[in-house]
Amino acid sequence: MSKQIKADLMLMLVTLCWGVSYLLMDICLSEIGPLTLNAYRFLIAFFAAVALAFTKLKNVNKITLKYSAVIGLALTLVYIGVTYGVMYTSLSNAGFLCALTVVITPILTFLIKKETPNKKLILVLLLCLIGIALMTLNEQLKPALGDVLCIMCAFAYAVDLIIADTAVHKEEVNAFQLGVYQLGFTGLYILILALVLETPVLPVEPSVWASMLFLAVFCTGVAFIVQVIAQQYTSATHVGVIFALEPVFAAVAAFFFAGERLLPRAYLGAVLMLLGIFIMEIDMKSLFNRKRASEVLDLEDSEE
Repeated sequence: MSKQIKADLMLMLVTLCWGVSYLLMDICLSEIGPLTLNAYRFLIAFFAAVALAFTKLKNVNKITLKYSAVIGLALTLVYIGVTYGVMYTSLSNAGFLCALTVVITPILTFLIKKETPNKKLILVLLLCLIGIALMTLNEQLKPALGDVLCIMCAFAYAVDLIIADTAVHKEEVNAFQLGVYQLGFTGLYILILALVLETPVLPVEPSVWASMLFLAVFCTGVAFIVQVIAQQYTSATHVGVIFALEPVFAAVAAFFFAGERLLPRAYLGAVLMLLGIFIMEIDMKSLFNRKRASEVLDLEDSEE
């Protein structure tokens, strides 16, 4: 298994955590404000990572810190967009619009880096876009504050992916340190906003505490650190396509834990997205050549 395949599988686990996070955010928002929730989420993740890996973090260079601060700004916009977006629009609209990162990322990559996507990737992008639309878009999609915020989230996250992709391929940047310090900067930015715009409080219900801690440790700390490390071995566009699975995992979590049922077209959309991931990850030419080589060897053995 190649390093890129391993990296992409790691990113799928990250996407699974983020798919579950919609349900967990909904639970947490019943007691605490969106900015307070995100401040707790990122700061808990940051301090947990520091406690577990202090020796690997104490010697950090200025370039890694600079990229961490910039990515932190992008993530701040991402999480303001997604959290308020979920509050002010339907979950279907939010799922579709936030997942537009899968389309925005290759477009921005082309505009900034002049990297033209290949034909296979264009096919995958189309399958994922159609799949997301079938899965989450309803007939009453109307422009609203939540819709605009979710589009902002998708755009900001596409920018985040491209900046992170640039950073992790620089020799001076330590990917693990970048993954941790971006959490700290994001938490700091959002905490300042929370202190100005909200009155931070601690959760009361055990279920809210559990949801917040899972969001902090797995959906934030582990997920973002794994993301930047995995991006060393794959492309920003691949990451964007893999993250198209997020609404699939979100729907599965809603199905089993919130009793939500999808329309038949939504299940068709999930199948199309999974098909897109399969097409992206499987090198058909390599498999075909390997099969032919195996057949030739078998033929030679039989002749002997």
